[in-house]
Amino acid sequence: MTFYERLGLRTVINAAGTLTRLGGSRMAPEVLAAMQEAAGSFVPIDELQERAGAVIAGITGAETGYVVTGAAAGLSLGTAACVAGMDVGKMDRLPDTGGMKNEVVVQRGHRNSYDHAIRAVGVRMVEVGYLGYPGAGGTMPWQLDEAITERTAAVACPILDTPGCLPLPLVCEIAHAKGVPVIVDAAAELPPRINLRRFIAEGADLVVFSGGKAIGGPQASGILAGRADLIASVALQHQDMDIRPETWSRRGWIAEGRVAGVPHQGFGRSMKVGREEIAGLLTALHRFAAGSDHEDIARFSTLLDPIEYALRDVPGISLERRQTEMEPVPRLVITPDPGHPAGSVFAIAVRLYEGDPRIAIGESQADRGVLFVNPMSLDPREAELVGRRLREVLSLAV
Repeated sequence: MTFYERLGLRTVINAAGTLTRLGGSRMAPEVLAAMQEAAGSFVPIDELQERAGAVIAGITGAETGYVVTGAAAGLSLGTAACVAGMDVGKMDRLPDTGGMKNEVVVQRGHRNSYDHAIRAVGVRMVEVGYLGYPGAGGTMPWQLDEAITERTAAVACPILDTPGCLPLPLVCEIAHAKGVPVIVDAAAELPPRINLRRFIAEGADLVVFSGGKAIGGPQASGILAGRADLIASVALQHQDMDIRPETWSRRGWIAEGRVAGVPHQGFGRSMKVGREEIAGLLTALHRFAAGSDHEDIARFSTLLDPIEYALRDVPGISLERRQTEMEPVPRLVITPDPGHPAGSVFAIAVRLYEGDPRIAIGESQADRGVLFVNPMSLDPREAELVGRRLREVLSLAV
């Protein structure tokens, strides 16, 4: 009996992608082995994070990096660093940001539910520009420039394909002219692998990536890459600070006047990351960086083949292989005809999820009457099962 069976749970065949609610991605054997090995010994976490930062720097081109408990934690910690800097008094007060730089500027077309992680620090989002559409709307450079004031802690620039939004290089140029850092949410912007370095090269001061998606690390892991001074602030607000000034590994910072003293348990203390996650993330990152986008796409396409074949002659549906620059992973898009006997796309998704085997299918565009298969979390045996089960459901009463 498996672990999940002992808990009375049914597992899911994940045809929806590397979703957090389903557990992210599969970890390779060497990633699991690294985590098990790391769990067998103790190590100072600050030293481990410092070495991890050097690895992340080498792969991303940033000054340094930091392992966080997911991209959302990276956004929170990065924002906290932009607000507090190396001021331990400010660190101690967060998320009370009264009297501090407590605004984060964002283009209106870049607002999204994930910026809750930014707002959690106690900052106010200042929107600029308009909701754009091709040929009109969007953000003017002067609007961004005017919105940056002495109260601005950072500019948030998530990677979203929103018409009319200013591109990252221009955002960085405007923000840096006023001495303000730019935070990039690139949680799901892998692949392509070039993006590991792209956003730092385009001027971003901090970039977050999810560790539990394409990278293939632990679900509760992520990467924060960027400026060394901001990462230093992150470390002070994140790590266990139950230590005395006389024995602190950074006691030289006190003597130099870099910090006033040892910070208390900071804003990020609830987001702590274990040595096991750091070991797993670094191993997965090395493995991912050494891989090939071309080979991955070919493998994903092969996984879609049996599913498309199983549905090729099912009446009342249309099939499309879809792959774009913003979404380079190939997907199989399934569009049932209006009034399909199997029911709405929502009913189809529920039937798959509640059936045997239990299958999760991509439903983020279900309001447009579309379902899709994302192959990133499938193995060949599961792909066959997905094709067979989809055929059963979509052939219902046809």
